[in-house]
Amino acid sequence: MKKVMLIGYGAMAQAVIERLPANVAIGWIVARESHHQAILARFHGEVTPLVDPLACDATPDLVLECASQQAVAQYGEAVLKRGWHLAVISTGALADSELEQRLLNAGGKLTLLAGAVAGIDGLSAAKEGGLQRVTYQSRKSPASWRGSYAEQLIDLATVQEAQIFFEGSAREAARLFPANANVAATVALGGVGMDDTRVQLMVDPATKRNTHTLHVEGLFGEFHLELSGLPLASNPKTSTLAALSAVRACRELAQC
Repeated sequence: MKKVMLIGYGAMAQAVIERLPANVAIGWIVARESHHQAILARFHGEVTPLVDPLACDATPDLVLECASQQAVAQYGEAVLKRGWHLAVISTGALADSELEQRLLNAGGKLTLLAGAVAGIDGLSAAKEGGLQRVTYQSRKSPASWRGSYAEQLIDLATVQEAQIFFEGSAREAARLFPANANVAATVALGGVGMDDTRVQLMVDPATKRNTHTLHVEGLFGEFHLELSGLPLASNPKTSTLAALSAVRACRELAQC
C-alpha cells in the first residue's frame, strides 16, 4: 500500500480523496488546525492531520500539493530537502524565479502536474525542435474570476459579452492571478518560459466552462489545442481536470 501526504484540505483535495485509486491511502493531511478534528473523525484516526509536513516522522511515497502557490513556497523546499517526492499542482508558484531555483536544487523529486490543460507532452516535444511562439488563452465565467485581481480590471457583475481583461506574460499572470492562472505557468514551464509565453485572460458571461486555448508555432510546424472543461461544483476557480491530474499522480504511484 502506497501512502500519500496531502497538502491542503479544500475542494481539490476532497476530489482526490473521493477518487483515490486502489492500493493508495492517505496517510497525512497538512491543513489548518481548525480542520484537524474533522479529519480525525472522517478517517477514524487512520489519517494524521498536520500543520507542517516536516512534523511527519515517516516517509510518504508521495507528497501531493493541492493547496495554493503559497503552500508551495512555504513547504516545497523543505519537503524536497527531506528527499521526498513532491508533486505540485500550483505551478504558478514557480513564477518566482528564486523559488524555482531553490526547488530545483533542493534534492528529492519534483513533479509538475499537467493540471487543467492537455498537450504538455506535445509542447515539450516541440521545444526540442525549436519553439518560436506560444500563446495561451483562458476563458472563464464571471464566477470563476470573482475574488481575484480581475475585479480591479473589469466589472464582473455587469459584463455582457466575452472580453479579454488581461494580456501579458505567463509570469505576470501567475503572480497576479494565483488561484486562476496555474495553467499559464504549466504551459510556460513546458515551453518557451515564463517571460516569453503570451497569456490572454478572458471573462465570458455566456459560459459555465473553463476553456483553455493553446497555440504553438516553431520549426516543427504548429498546433492549436482547445480544451473546454467543467470546474468543480464546490469551487468554480478549480478545474475538474486539474483535480483529476492529481488523481492520476496517485494512480501512477500505485503502479510503481
